[in-house]
Amino acid sequence: MRPRGPACSPDNYTYPLALKSCAASKDILLGLQIHSAVAKLGLDANRYVAHSAISMYARCSRPEDAYRVFDGMQSRDVVSWNAMISGFARAALFERAVEVFKEFVALPCSIPDAGTMASILPAMGNAKAEDIILVRKAFNEMQLKELISWNAMLTIYANNEYHVKAVELFLRMEKDGVEPDSMTLATVLPPCGELSAFSVGKRIHEIIKRKGMLPNLLLENALTDMYASCGCLKDAREVFDSMSARDVISWTSIISAYGKHGHGREAVDLFEEMLGQGLEPDSIAFVAVLAACSHAGLLDVGKRYFDSMTCRYHITPRAEHYTCMVDLLGRAGCISEAYDFIMTMSIEPNERVWGALLQARRMHSNMDIGLVAADSLFRLVPQQTGYYVLLSNMYARAGRWADVTSVRSVMANKGIKKLPGASIVELGDRVHTFHIGDRCHPQSEIIYQKLDELLGRIRGMGYNPEVEATLHDVEEEDKEGHLSVHSEKLAIAFLLINTRPGTPIRVTMNLRTCGDCHLAAKLISTITRGEIILKDTNRIHHIVQGACSCGDYW
Repeated sequence: MRPRGPACSPDNYTYPLALKSCAASKDILLGLQIHSAVAKLGLDANRYVAHSAISMYARCSRPEDAYRVFDGMQSRDVVSWNAMISGFARAALFERAVEVFKEFVALPCSIPDAGTMASILPAMGNAKAEDIILVRKAFNEMQLKELISWNAMLTIYANNEYHVKAVELFLRMEKDGVEPDSMTLATVLPPCGELSAFSVGKRIHEIIKRKGMLPNLLLENALTDMYASCGCLKDAREVFDSMSARDVISWTSIISAYGKHGHGREAVDLFEEMLGQGLEPDSIAFVAVLAACSHAGLLDVGKRYFDSMTCRYHITPRAEHYTCMVDLLGRAGCISEAYDFIMTMSIEPNERVWGALLQARRMHSNMDIGLVAADSLFRLVPQQTGYYVLLSNMYARAGRWADVTSVRSVMANKGIKKLPGASIVELGDRVHTFHIGDRCHPQSEIIYQKLDELLGRIRGMGYNPEVEATLHDVEEEDKEGHLSVHSEKLAIAFLLINTRPGTPIRVTMNLRTCGDCHLAAKLISTITRGEIILKDTNRIHHIVQGACSCGDYW
């Protein structure tokens, strides 16, 4: 620090600049000297100086020192609070950042601004529901909502998988006349894909083209993913083919798209084409191609890629790669080999690995290995509902109803409840959600009438409900009634009522589709002569004229 002389007397304007310079260079030693000099001159109470000191300490990874400055301030404005929230968030002390945010918005005269939204954003990556609600409340109360605030709120929703909220917020943004930028659109495209909100995603694509935002790798990759997730493989491929430059992420997106749509061989061809262009696959690219091999049952090809990943590209397998391989072996009926593979893993198998083995047992009978997988899962994730349901399925299909009852008793004693199935569809600019036996929708009466009509017609084609899918030891007609009101069927009936004949029916589920709904969808596609696209948690089912892209294996 240069010595001060009579012609050079730093003041409350000079010191903030000096502290900001220390923050930018992360020079904590000089920053401490300057802050000490500030205190000796009695300028540390100045708000501008304090703000700069808070930022300097935060950027230099000294959040507690930043808080001491903040705590010692006699009066604080929004900049003070934003600086402290940002300081904790920058230090990855996310709970502390949220605590300060809560303290701020609880003040009677607090006025959050764009800086507040930007400051809290890094702390909201894996947020509690009540904290997201609180941030949205603060956002709603902002009189001037700048684009940065909209983008922050959209990002919070997207990062926390509040897909419906993200799309609804974007639609509100459009209604309010707020012009989006590339970050806005790149943020909302993934939720559109997750919900199969094709019309909104398509409109975003038009906005991108109208604003001349292309070429833009971030947007083009997001568009490819969105179209693929909406079941529009052709549109995804058109975006991919139109790209003037592609990175590994671009190739991974299209490889994954083909795999999820049941075109495993084409996915493998694309992977080979990527290699031919001199691009080196990364860990995620191998997950995409291994998953594609699994979906298509390409056992030998998948084994070869797994070996090349480790031997040629020196990529250490992660749990995702092992999961793909267990799924691949399990789908091929190699249950014992899949179990042996798990036993030789270089890392501890996690819940997804054991879950893949238990899922494989769902399609191929091997009760002993299924029980080993279930036992491992209950030790790893004792509160995870889905695996108890899979074990219950396993017993039910074997007719072991006493064991089904035992599993459900364990669930009840532990307070574990089965995740209710939900199906989401888009119609116009609205997202509609259906649950099993749902009668809350304004069109419920005609939805059930339409569903009764459809079920009557497919029964005439020989449809018999797969009553074992209910997994309860109850009377057959009770099981059938339970199946007839599954959320997928309600969603399909709703769209058939409200769309023109021939319009593709797109339904997104929060669980794997059950065998009965899958069968019903195939038969409904035959009588309506239309395309039904069911997206469950595992893959995308393209159903046309009674045939599904999954080959009835999912």
